[in-house]
Order: sequence, then structure tokens, then C-alpha cells
Amino acid sequence: MTAFTRKARERRRRALLAVTVGALMTAALTACSPTAASSVPPAASATPTAAGVESSSAPAPTPTNEPGQIVGTVVRFTSDRTSVDVTVGEDSPGVRDFLSLLPTELRFEEFAGREKISYLPRELAHDGSPGSDPEDGDLIYFTSWGNLGFYYNADGIGFSDATLHIGTYVATEEQLSLLEGRPVTVEIVD
Repeated sequence: MTAFTRKARERRRRALLAVTVGALMTAALTACSPTAASSVPPAASATPTAAGVESSSAPAPTPTNEPGQIVGTVVRFTSDRTSVDVTVGEDSPGVRDFLSLLPTELRFEEFAGREKISYLPRELAHDGSPGSDPEDGDLIYFTSWGNLGFYYNADGIGFSDATLHIGTYVATEEQLSLLEGRPVTVEIVD
């Protein structure tokens, strides 16, 4: 139970960090735009903290469905026999590059009794993307081989910098098997 709690806390911490970094990047890009001065309200006062990070008295931004939002994006994998939806769990360079490939068509195969894998048309640009400790129900990108993987049996697999977390899904191993050996359309769900 302790390991699960630790993993859950770590995943929540990473998700919060990803949302914070995304919000800061959006703010920085907005501030640099030519219309920033006329379209952005005055910022709340920010004060440095002991860690050297600024804190603001303004409320945290609420995620929206604007084109720049990554976390919460739903990606559908559809074969002629089933579909599996993946909800993106973090914003990272690797995840953004994966989404830029869509829509695309892939073919999945069984791998080692642990996951269903497919190779992307090209390797993802992933520098700066955090590694992960995959769990059942995770869609990952393995940087060493350039493949996606739907984990359904992650027992004994630990943290790796080469395993990038893309998102989570809810499907049985049998449902994932229906993706194998046939063309699978991968697209963002509106």
C-alpha cells in the first residue's frame, strides 16, 4: 500500500508541476506577444520565496479547452473492432510532439506479456520530458526504441528516464488485443 501511495503522490506532484510549467510558459509567450500590453490585465504582485520561485497572490489559472491546452486532451485509438481512449496526463515536449503527429495510422502488436506496442512514423522530440514509473493503464513512449506502449502488466517495471508517460486509459487486455494486427487510426477527440 505504501508503494502505491508513494507512486500516486509522485504522479500527482508531476501532474501539478506539468500544469504549473505549462501555465508559466503560456504566460511567458503571452507577455512576449506584440499585443500583450493591450490584451493582458496588470499582473498581481509577485514576491520571491526562499526557493527562489515567485509566488503570486493571483488565483491559479483554470484549464480551458483552448488550443494550447495539453493535459486532459483525449486521443482515440480506433480499429475496425474496438476503440480505446487515452487521456493525456501531462504536458511535456514528448507529449506535444506525439500530438503533432495526429491524426496517424499505426499497427499494434503484443510485447512480452506486458504491453501492446506500435512504432511511430518517426522518433519523438522528447528532450526535457520527464521519465516515469509506468503502471497498468498507462500509455507510454519508450525513447530507446521509439515505440508507444499500452501497459497492462507493469509489475516489476520501475522508473526509467527512457519511459515517457503520455496518458492513461481504461480498457481490458482483451480489448487492447482487438487493436493488434490491423490498422489503428489515432486522432484527437474534439
